[in-house]
Amino acid sequence: MGLTKSEIFTDQQNKIATLAKAFGHPARVAILQYLFKTDSCICGDLVNEIGLAQPTISQHLKELKNLGLIKGSIEGTSVCYCIDQKVWEEMSSLLTNFLTQEPKAAEGCC
Repeated sequence: MGLTKSEIFTDQQNKIATLAKAFGHPARVAILQYLFKTDSCICGDLVNEIGLAQPTISQHLKELKNLGLIKGSIEGTSVCYCIDQKVWEEMSSLLTNFLTQEPKAAEGCC
């Protein structure tokens, strides 16, 4: 598979594509929904809530953390995760602007 050539696209286009990747797996969507519902959690809670194996949950958490959507802190032997509100607000604004664009009506098109 070739390179994506992401450098030829704007920062905004790259950010939207990266965020779309975060939502590209239902487990990551479920994790985010759970974090919104509980405000924070311990990873073990996610295993029980979502029903996936610990290594799978950890991989999805790593993806979400790398994207900056969540942040975590170590408390003893547990890691506690929560939504990064600043990043979430920026992402929400970016996606809202993208998704609320009005297409120009071209006569005779399609």
